[in-house]
Amino acid sequence: MAEGSLTHLDAAGAAHMVDVGDKAETVRIARAEGHVRMMPETLAAIRAGNAKKGDVIATARLAGIMAAKQTASLIPLCHPLMLSKVSVDITPDETLPGLRVETLARVEGRTGVEMEALTAASIACLTIYDMAKALDREMEIGGIRLMEKSGGASGDYHRADRG
Repeated sequence: MAEGSLTHLDAAGAAHMVDVGDKAETVRIARAEGHVRMMPETLAAIRAGNAKKGDVIATARLAGIMAAKQTASLIPLCHPLMLSKVSVDITPDETLPGLRVETLARVEGRTGVEMEALTAASIACLTIYDMAKALDREMEIGGIRLMEKSGGASGDYHRADRG
């Protein structure tokens, strides 16, 4: 396979699931992030526990973990993985203002966990929006991106612009 080619396309250009059967099992880790920008009053209400639907941060954390475990059901051609760890950290950031989401996915397997980490970040952000939309319909979700990954034949990746 040529460097930089799309692995999910065969020689005729048709989409297919990549055969990872001959790859070595290695520990693979990926980290992703995202954020939800909101009005300062919305952030204050979330921090105070005053959202009508309940604990926004705890619910979003759980939703992100659950989403990572369902990535293969959500994204065509993703392999189902036996994840050994998924973490979702959500922290208030007054400078946004809003909440920052950082995720980690880990597996010992034949394919990477980037999509699981990104799915966890995306769904955690969407859950924050859903939980707080009664307070602020103008919230913005953004910055969903892979920050780093390790393991596998393609080697490690660390995002250069960490800001």
